[in-house]
Amino acid sequence: MAEEGKDECPVECPTKQSLPFLEVTCKRSGKIRRFAYGTEAGFAVKFTNKKSEIDGDPGILLASYVEAVKEGEVPVIFGPNAPLVDYGPGWKLQTVLDEEGGAKGRSATTRRVHFVEKDMNDSNPLQKKSHSAISFFYIGKILLAFVLIFIIGGIFTLFLENLPQLIFYINSSV
Repeated sequence: MAEEGKDECPVECPTKQSLPFLEVTCKRSGKIRRFAYGTEAGFAVKFTNKKSEIDGDPGILLASYVEAVKEGEVPVIFGPNAPLVDYGPGWKLQTVLDEEGGAKGRSATTRRVHFVEKDMNDSNPLQKKSHSAISFFYIGKILLAFVLIFIIGGIFTLFLENLPQLIFYINSSV
């Protein structure tokens, strides 16, 4: 039926460039996932892996990154923060499986894609694990600063209180 629609289309048929989304083929499951233009490749990989884990066998390899491929051309690799784009006719977006074996054989809850997870965590400070920035040493530094401020303030106050006497002493000796 789709083949018949190619020849005759009473309403203007959408071309690949006019679609409001991009299609990424999951090499693991063969399913096509649709993403909006500008979606970050890291999100697409995480989403595809999560959906594949829910739908499929937990012992299969996970996707590492997204690449655009075309026969006879060098693949274009998308970094985790790169927006997904369509390179035109003949180019196809697909996920690339983690072939190092790091994810194979582990349970679905403990597997992680090291490439994407590492880069995503390095680029987003909100996703980093926060270490306790407040320690006894830090509190000691703050208390020392307050003590020094009060000592300097006290010395300055004593100087200002005795300034008239100092001026009188200097004027009387001249």
